[in-house]
Amino acid sequence: MPLKIVQTGERVLRENARRLSIEEIRGDSIQQAIEAMKETMYAAPGVGLAAPQVGLALQLAVIEDKPDYTKDISAEALAARGRRPVPFHVIINPRIVEQRGQAGDFFEGCLSVAGFSAVVPRALNIVVECLNEKAEPVRIQADGWYARILQHEIDHLNGILYIDRMITRSFTTMENFNHYWKDGPAKSW
Repeated sequence: MPLKIVQTGERVLRENARRLSIEEIRGDSIQQAIEAMKETMYAAPGVGLAAPQVGLALQLAVIEDKPDYTKDISAEALAARGRRPVPFHVIINPRIVEQRGQAGDFFEGCLSVAGFSAVVPRALNIVVECLNEKAEPVRIQADGWYARILQHEIDHLNGILYIDRMITRSFTTMENFNHYWKDGPAKSW
């Protein structure tokens, strides 16, 4: 059964999440949390879910951008965002160790700020070091939309929401985003 996704205003979304030890990661409690978060992300649906979003102040997030999620987005809009499918994976205790190139401005939404979207500038190329669900070290080189997802989820682990980074003038309801901006460039707002 999916977990409850907490909404902005909950303290856990504004706290620095606690790092996990290797023993904790390999333990049943965290492995069960990962499965529950995966199910919750799919049910939402979303492309990422950080533990604080389900009330757990832990440095843990799940990510997957399924091909199904982009079927209603034009090829031009996908190319402009650098959006490609990303397989399911887990990031634990992540750190952005490198940001390269210029920032890209695109609309983002959040399962914990339900019903809204805004343009958020994010680095287009990043390198993340973290642990996976087996407590193995992983180095991720990401670009485009995948880099944006990683930055968004890592922000959650540090008590930051996209509304802290958004271009305030672009803030909109999802209904208006879908009506006016879904396939257009972010710069047209």
